[in-house]
Amino acid sequence: MNRQPLDRAEQELDILEQISQILGDGLEMGQVFQRAMAVLSDRLNVQRAFLALMDSATDQLRIVAAIGLTREEMQRGCYALGEGVTGTVAQTGQPQVIADIHHHRDFLNRTGSHRIEQAPPSDGPSQGPVSFICVPVKDGERLVGAMSVTKPLVDEASLAADARLLKIIAGSIGQTIRIHHQVQIETDRMLAEKQELLGNLHSKYRFDNIIGSSPAMQDVLATIAQVANSRATILLLGETGVGKELVAKAIHYNSDRRDKPMVRINCGALSPQLLESELFGHVKGAFTGAVRDKVGRFEAADGGTIFLDEIGTLEAQLQVKLLRVLQEREFERVGDHRTVRINVRVIAATNLDLEQEVRKNTFREDLYYRLNVVTINIPPLRARREDIPRLIDHFLDRYNTENGRNLAKISRDVLNTLLRYPWPGNVRELENCIERAVVLSQGEQFTEDLLPLTIRMFAQQVRGEAQDESLEALASNLAGHAIRQFAPHEGHIYEMVISEVERRLITEALEHNGGIKTRTADFLGINRNTLNKKVKDLGIEATET
Repeated sequence: MNRQPLDRAEQELDILEQISQILGDGLEMGQVFQRAMAVLSDRLNVQRAFLALMDSATDQLRIVAAIGLTREEMQRGCYALGEGVTGTVAQTGQPQVIADIHHHRDFLNRTGSHRIEQAPPSDGPSQGPVSFICVPVKDGERLVGAMSVTKPLVDEASLAADARLLKIIAGSIGQTIRIHHQVQIETDRMLAEKQELLGNLHSKYRFDNIIGSSPAMQDVLATIAQVANSRATILLLGETGVGKELVAKAIHYNSDRRDKPMVRINCGALSPQLLESELFGHVKGAFTGAVRDKVGRFEAADGGTIFLDEIGTLEAQLQVKLLRVLQEREFERVGDHRTVRINVRVIAATNLDLEQEVRKNTFREDLYYRLNVVTINIPPLRARREDIPRLIDHFLDRYNTENGRNLAKISRDVLNTLLRYPWPGNVRELENCIERAVVLSQGEQFTEDLLPLTIRMFAQQVRGEAQDESLEALASNLAGHAIRQFAPHEGHIYEMVISEVERRLITEALEHNGGIKTRTADFLGINRNTLNKKVKDLGIEATET
C-alpha cells in the first residue's frame, strides 16, 4: 500500500520535527545547519542555502555553513551591513522574499553560484524563475546574521508558505546559536581557568618555593632540578610528614609533562583487589560489582605523572604487574585481554627501608632496582632545624590569611621550644601545630598556651632539666670553692660551709621579702617555726616577728 502524500500543513510539521531533533543533537554549528538544510533540500526542493553570521573582527557578514555551495563560493560570500539582499536583512531584521532573482536589481550573486542573464538568449530556452528567501537570525533581540534558501519558483502561495516556514526555522537556529555561543564562552572560560590553574600550580611548586636553606634540603633541590625533565623513575625516601608529595609535585610541575595530569594513589589505603582495579582499571563483569568499564589511574595519567605513595606496602602480585608497567609501559585492565600502552612517568615514595624489605623477601629485588633509578632522601625536620623559623613564618602567613587572624609575635621561649622539639611528625606536625595556634589565638602574641599539649609537656620537661643542670652546676662550683677556701679547717668544713650557706640564704630571702618572716618561710619552702629557730641559731638580725 503506497503512502499518501502529506498536505502542506502536515509536511511543515514533519519538517519542523526533523529539524528540531537535528538542532538538539548538540553537534558543531556548521554540521547542524547542513543537516537541517538537507531536510529542506529533500522535502522542499531547496537547491542552495547558507547561514551568514556577523564577524566581530571585520563587522561583516560571512557565510559559516552552506549546502549547494563550493568552498570557494562560501569564501566569496561576504557582505557589509545594508549591502545587497543579505546585508539589508541582517541590518533591518526584515525578511525579503524574491520571486525571481533574474529580475531583482539588489540581488548581488556575491557567491557566483547563480547564472544570471539580463535577457534570455534568442537561440535557446530561458532559465526558469528562481526564488530567493532571506530571513534574519537573532540571538534574543540581537540581530546576528541571516539565512537564505534558493529554489525554483512554484507559485506565489508556495513561496509565501516557504517564507513562513523558514522564519520559524531561523528562530530555532537563532536559539541554537545562542546556546552554542554560551557553551563556547563557558568552554573558553574553563580553558582560561585551566591555564591559570596550571600557571598557579607551576608557580606554587617552583623549586624556590620549597622552604629549605639547610645543606640537606639544598641537596634535595639540586637533585630534583636536575632530574625533573627526564623520564627516569624516581624513588622518594623519608619519614612520614617530610613532604614527599610536595617534592613529587615540584618534579611534575617543573617538567615538560606539566600540562598533563598528575595522578596520586596511596598504595597502602586499599585492599589488593581494589588497588589493582584502581591502578589498571577493569572491564564490565570482571568481578562482582563491576557494572561498567573503568579507566585505571595509570591510563588516566597517560602523558603525565603517576605518584605511587607508600609503595612499600604493595602486595607481591601487584609488584609483578607494576614491574611489567615499568619495563614495558603496558598492561591489561582487570578482566580484559587487550593491552593498553601508556607513556607515564612514575614517582614512588615510601617511609620504609626497601633494602631491608628486600632482605626480608617482602619486596621484590628486581622491582626495587627498577624503582631505584634516581633515589632522593628527604631529611626529617629534626635534621634541618635551621629551616624551622622560615617554615613557621610560612605557615603563620597562610593560616592567618585563611582564618582572618594576625598571630605574628612569637616569644623567644616559644621559638626555642619549637627549635628543640624533636618533631616526630616532621613538617606536617609543625604545620598542624601552627594552624592550631592561629585558630585558637586572640591577638598577635604567640604564647606557649597555644601549643599542643605534647609540646607544652616537652617544654616543661626541658625547663626542669635545665633547672636541675643549673642547680647542679651551682652546687659543684660552691663545693669546689668551699674545699679550697676552708681546707685549713679540716674536720669542721661541713659545719662551717652549711652554716654560712644557710645564713646567707636566709638573709637574702628576708631582704627579698621585705623582712616578713611568714612570706620568707613560704618563699623558701620551710616552716615558720623552723625559720625562727634558724634566725636565732645563726644570729641573723630580723626586724619583723
